[in-house]
Amino acid sequence: MLANTRGACYARMHMKPDIHPTYYLDAAFRCSCGATRKIGATKKDVQVEICSSCHPFYTGKNKLVDTAGRVEKYKARVSKAKILPKKKKQKS
Repeated sequence: MLANTRGACYARMHMKPDIHPTYYLDAAFRCSCGATRKIGATKKDVQVEICSSCHPFYTGKNKLVDTAGRVEKYKARVSKAKILPKKKKQKS
């Protein structure tokens, strides 16, 4: 909390007036995994898909993050490629 108050004090003293967005020291940070935190941000409410609590790099767990069904599309392509053999072109 001390770092946030220092930053706000510095901002009031050294920033040009009337050109910066409002800075909220107690903005709500919400992740899709359910983690919530209070952070400093220019938006009152920040929602993200992945945070350090659920990201595979930080947790050490392999987890597929599916964006717009890409994993299903890939699996469908792979299974289709295994079923249908490739056709050879005939030379004329």
